[in-house]
Amino acid sequence: MSDIKVKICGLSTEDTMQAALDAGADMVGLVFFPKSPRHVNLSDACKLADMARGKADIVALTVNMDLDGLSRINELVAPDYFQFHGSEAPESLAAAKVMHGKKIMKAISVSDESDLEQALYYSIVADRILFDAKPPAGSDIPGGNGVSFDWTLLKDLDLKKPFMLSGGLNMDNVAEAIRLSGAKEIDLSSGVERERGVKDPALIRSFLAKVKNIQAEAVKE
Repeated sequence: MSDIKVKICGLSTEDTMQAALDAGADMVGLVFFPKSPRHVNLSDACKLADMARGKADIVALTVNMDLDGLSRINELVAPDYFQFHGSEAPESLAAAKVMHGKKIMKAISVSDESDLEQALYYSIVADRILFDAKPPAGSDIPGGNGVSFDWTLLKDLDLKKPFMLSGGLNMDNVAEAIRLSGAKEIDLSSGVERERGVKDPALIRSFLAKVKNIQAEAVKE
């Protein structure tokens, strides 16, 4: 098994950011969406991004944000990726990519196989696709809801672009999620929280150690 890339998303404090970096996270996500319990203001985001710069890829998660808002994040936070987690059209991704010169990640909400078709359209523009479970009915938070989808839907996916698995992952199910989906990249948020929106440094370290152990066991086989 090749190395599994791990993104810890929704980091909002220095101690949780440091835990993610120390434990070897490949990507760290900062959420810029006021409705989310993981939202960070620009001032705090700048400090957290400075901690991560050169150690992990910095991902700025936005939801249907206008170009002015993206420009401000780009100027002050200077992320490596913009993650679009709303209903943004492929044209919006292309415009942001040209304007800001950053890599683009697009989240696709999945409940059944038909939802995967969207990924083909977005993969023309996006550098990476993130597959997340559709939010529960009535939720106005598109991600970080702690719910999953049928991971086997991704097993034989031929996307031509890297993809990341998200949605309801935790210490107990990550090995099964990797096995069933064939994912080489995973994204985690609620699975390392002691309460909604509050990351736990110990859980972050334990989860990343678990992934490393999964890889080590796979090599032995």
